[in-house]
Amino acid sequence: MMIKNTIKFRSVIAVSALAIFSSCSNTKFLKEGQLLYTGAEVKVEGDSISKKQKKALKSELEDNLTPKPNSSFLGLRPKLYAYNIAKEPKKDKGFNYWLKYKFGEKPVLLGDVDREFNKDIIVNYSENKGYFNAQAKYDTVSKNKKAQVIYTLKPGNQYLISQVKFQEDSTLINKEIQNLKDKSLLKVGNPFDLGVIKAERERIDNGLKEKGFYYFNADNIIVQADSTVAKNHKVELNVKLKEQTPDLAKEQFTIDNVIVFPNYNIRDVKEGKYQIPMDKDSLSKYAYGDIYVIDPEHKFKPKIFDRALYFKKGDIYNRADHNLTLNRLISLGVFKFVKNDFIVSDSLNHKFDAYYSLTPRQIQSLRLETLGRTNSANYGGGEVNLNWTHRNFFRGAEQFKASVYGAFDVQMGGAKDANNIIRVGAKTELSIPRIVAPFRFNSSSAFVPRTNIALGYEYQSRTELYTLHNFNASFGYVWKENVRKEHDLKVIDITMVAPQTITDKYREQINGNPEKGIPPNPTLGRVVVKQLIFGPTYTYTYTNTTSPQANTIYYRGMLDLAGNLTGLLTGANAKKGDQKDIFGVPFSQYAKMEHDFRFYHKFNEKTSLASRVIAGIAYPYGNSEFVPYSRQFFVGGSNSIRAFRARTLGPGSYDPRTQKASFFFDQAGDVKLELNAEYRANIVKFLNVAAFVDAGNIWLINNEINAQGQITRPGGKFSKDFLNELAVGAGVGLRLDFSILILRLDLAMPLRVPYYEKGDRWVLDRIKFGDSSWRKDNLILNIAIGYPF
Repeated sequence: MMIKNTIKFRSVIAVSALAIFSSCSNTKFLKEGQLLYTGAEVKVEGDSISKKQKKALKSELEDNLTPKPNSSFLGLRPKLYAYNIAKEPKKDKGFNYWLKYKFGEKPVLLGDVDREFNKDIIVNYSENKGYFNAQAKYDTVSKNKKAQVIYTLKPGNQYLISQVKFQEDSTLINKEIQNLKDKSLLKVGNPFDLGVIKAERERIDNGLKEKGFYYFNADNIIVQADSTVAKNHKVELNVKLKEQTPDLAKEQFTIDNVIVFPNYNIRDVKEGKYQIPMDKDSLSKYAYGDIYVIDPEHKFKPKIFDRALYFKKGDIYNRADHNLTLNRLISLGVFKFVKNDFIVSDSLNHKFDAYYSLTPRQIQSLRLETLGRTNSANYGGGEVNLNWTHRNFFRGAEQFKASVYGAFDVQMGGAKDANNIIRVGAKTELSIPRIVAPFRFNSSSAFVPRTNIALGYEYQSRTELYTLHNFNASFGYVWKENVRKEHDLKVIDITMVAPQTITDKYREQINGNPEKGIPPNPTLGRVVVKQLIFGPTYTYTYTNTTSPQANTIYYRGMLDLAGNLTGLLTGANAKKGDQKDIFGVPFSQYAKMEHDFRFYHKFNEKTSLASRVIAGIAYPYGNSEFVPYSRQFFVGGSNSIRAFRARTLGPGSYDPRTQKASFFFDQAGDVKLELNAEYRANIVKFLNVAAFVDAGNIWLINNEINAQGQITRPGGKFSKDFLNELAVGAGVGLRLDFSILILRLDLAMPLRVPYYEKGDRWVLDRIKFGDSSWRKDNLILNIAIGYPF
């Protein structure tokens, strides 16, 4: 692993050097008579089609030509140059091998281009798009040992569909095809297009699969085109079943028996332990309702399969239930392979048995994880996690996870009196693959809904300041409508924070010390006060970022309602001095929501634009005057506004530098607005660069007043002037993609600082690149894993 990473870091230097030297001509490496192929151009001639059609046809044809020329960057060919200058390696490894065969590209010569073949591609593709009388030719242009091929196409008129017929007969399968024709992709007046015809055959095949025709195939459909019966470049289409379609493909099948092997292993099959198909006489002892579960060792409760399987005895086969069943079996999380077979059991009545062969994952696992981290608040540290997982805890595919962990963050430069942080804790979670509730919950999703029960404890020590005990428990549900939409409802989410020790140094900051010039800061006291937070939370997530389209979005909305019903029933009113306790601890009452919206635009395979807007508000009322510190918002840092260190920005125009350095990193607010935009580009396979702009801030709902009646964070309250209090930063980034992780380095600087005087918040005129103190205070390096959003 060390050798591999060393090679990749050295490759960064190599790429930079090649960008300079590859301007040298690659043609000097060619042998006598060789010509470097620089690409092809397609010219579309004729007045029979529009400019828009010509442009589209030209682009599509050029994409289909082979081979592709050597890649270029800003007119240079660094990969070809790398191949040419690298020596032939003696072994299939090492830097020289990587440079020549991994990064480098073998020269593409004119001799590698089959021009007649490409000409045929142009003609065939044009005819497939309805240009039936297309003609093409080519010319080769060469100069200075470089060659380009120019293809000229005369497409003629594009044929349009004049009529679409679906041939009829009295068979059952034809009746179903007739029922599908209303949604045909073949429309009168549209151009003839072979791609659309293929899609129409697939559409019919999918429709028939939903009606029980399991053995049918799209190739059994033929679409005949007749251009002789119509004039003016028109074509008639006739959709029908091929005469040689197998009889089996024309039959509608129903489910006979459903048989499950939940402990399937291919080695056991070879040894004869499993028989497919099974002897029907031996099935009866494995019956569970309408299904048979072959599990002699009773490793799994049969009812989990009854919930996951959508096929029942006597059902007409359909592909939707077929795929739904497979996806639900996989989403149980306990099986690594799911194999499905349909075997004809009654050919006369067109029935088959459905077999599900399930290979379990490792039921129990123990994993030790270690990680290191750093952030822009001058902290670095590490974490150790020991995780135990049981994937079939009560034999019903319940997943039980237990972990213990320890973490530390050490001050690494910056403020001298910043404090180290130590965290030690344990957490457990039981995830049940169904909704456990007094009501019935039916889901036709491909994803099994889950009931999650969690319990955790954490001991946190901020050296020289305080130590806290943090207890949390939750009960809730997670379910997905489909691959894009997910719901996470915690019916109850409880957090209990109890301080163990509070040092005199920290109390001095809370209460103030006039002799030392330290004003009271009750905000810090809310960090270590006893807290009881309970209530429901709901999160909705929508994303289509895995789709191949150019524009994709991600949205996450969260609603957190703490102590609302209890506050209403008890009549709590903290502002009037009527604060209620539970077990001697005042409970928190607030409403909080947050929206995270992201938009991604893909320019091409190597460049994209990512943007994000986050807006949130947390409003305290009833039993609380303030939102608990742990539930407030923060900005700054490697995944937020990168020109400002983590948790050092805001609220509003408040200047956090007025605080002691130990507490500089504790700024929190009740309102949050953040906007980010990032342009991303791939330079080589593993090397990506970015340019970004971040803006945003946090604000308070209510001013915080100390014992002397002073506002502890002046300028922090949200007002109509909030837009003038937005911080702005920009920078550039480098991302190293090592397959198993992405190492991100972002260098950012502030452009607008909200705690400067109103007319002096834009800092461009303050930039002094030669001033080392300015660079130290304003150039922020963020090192992180993965993308910020």
